Amino acid sequence: SPDRAALRTELGFAPDDIVIGCFGRVRAQKGVDLLVEAALRLFPDRPRAKLVFTGRVTADNQTFFDEQQAKIAGAGLSDRIRFLGEIPWEQVVRTYQALDLFAAPARWEGFGLTPLEAMACGVPTVAARVGAYETLIRDNETGSLVPRDDPDALTAALAHWLDDDAARQAAGSKARAHVQANHAIEGEARAIVEVYRKLLA
Repeated sequence: SPDRAALRTELGFAPDDIVIGCFGRVRAQKGVDLLVEAALRLFPDRPRAKLVFTGRVTADNQTFFDEQQAKIAGAGLSDRIRFLGEIPWEQVVRTYQALDLFAAPARWEGFGLTPLEAMACGVPTVAARVGAYETLIRDNETGSLVPRDDPDALTAALAHWLDDDAARQAAGSKARAHVQANHAIEGEARAIVEVYRKLLA
């Protein structure tokens, strides 16, 4: 973002907030409950921390969503852990750009683009070792990888990045450079063209 401070203010974040994001449909497969649990453990001692979710809640996941909301309300953290619902893509991008940390604690995943999208915006990512995440994230360099379905490991990794502003900012810069060097769309297009050339030959 050309003016990140102004963007964060516009989105309702204070200058010293540490904002964690988790984007995708709100369901157990995405580990939303694991992230809520980690936030409930960490946030009482970290007043700067906030957490935002974006994504649709489908009818079959309404009970799951209501349970998470009840936990958050019971802990008195409804003002710091927010579900934004399904928002336009332009707003998703702006929210990525305002984040300090991204979390992708999925229990299973295919490829999973959200960590790459976050890292493209200079945001380090904490993700579970599922799907392609191990090939996208450099552990302790552009973020952290944790075992799947492990709330203790997730909590510890988030605590590390929440508590070290300098390390988090450095990891964000490395994350963006990593995406630019290894995952730019132009490189993807060149690789696909090369596949077709080999097939046609």
